[in-house]
Amino acid sequence: MSVYVGNLSNEAEADNLKRIFLEYGTVKQVQVPRDQKTGKNRGFAVVAMETCDEEISAIQMLRGLEWMGHILIANRARIELEDV
Repeated sequence: MSVYVGNLSNEAEADNLKRIFLEYGTVKQVQVPRDQKTGKNRGFAVVAMETCDEEISAIQMLRGLEWMGHILIANRARIELEDV
C-alpha cells in the first residue's frame, strides 16, 4: 500500500514525512526522489503504509493540508517504490 504525496516543499525530507504519516499507522518506507543535477527533491514522495486502511486514513487527512507553505496532494500511488 503506497501513498503519492505531491506539491512538496523543497525542504521536505523523508524523516519529516515519516513523522507525519506515523500518526495514521505503520510506515514501511518513504522515498523522496531527488533531481540528479540539483540534488533537490522533485516535489513529490511515495510513502508505503502497512495496511490499506492506514493508507486511506492518511490520504483523507493529509489531502489539502498546508504543510511547509504548500498545499499537499495525497492519492493512492500509481507506481511502486522500486520505480521511483
